[in-house]
Amino acid sequence: MDSGTTVTKAEPNDGVNADSTMNVSGGDLSMNGTDANSLQELTGLIQGVLQQTQDRFQNMSDQIIRRIDDMTKRIDDLERNITDLMTQAGVDQPEP
Repeated sequence: MDSGTTVTKAEPNDGVNADSTMNVSGGDLSMNGTDANSLQELTGLIQGVLQQTQDRFQNMSDQIIRRIDDMTKRIDDLERNITDLMTQAGVDQPEP
């Protein structure tokens, strides 16, 4: 294609408005208002999906960290209880 050529895309089932045109000049592509709006809508949808995905991963990460903290507390309590029982039974405690 040479510089300044206008390309019209008018395939009925491609999801693009039949009146959409792209102007090619100097290697740059510019879109008319319909294509620009469609692109903005698509960009907005993709950003929304990415934000939802990021929020879900953050929630899962926070939940995993809370569970790990809870397990750490339980293990600490269990170690403390075992130490207390060993002391009551008169068993020598192993060196850490």
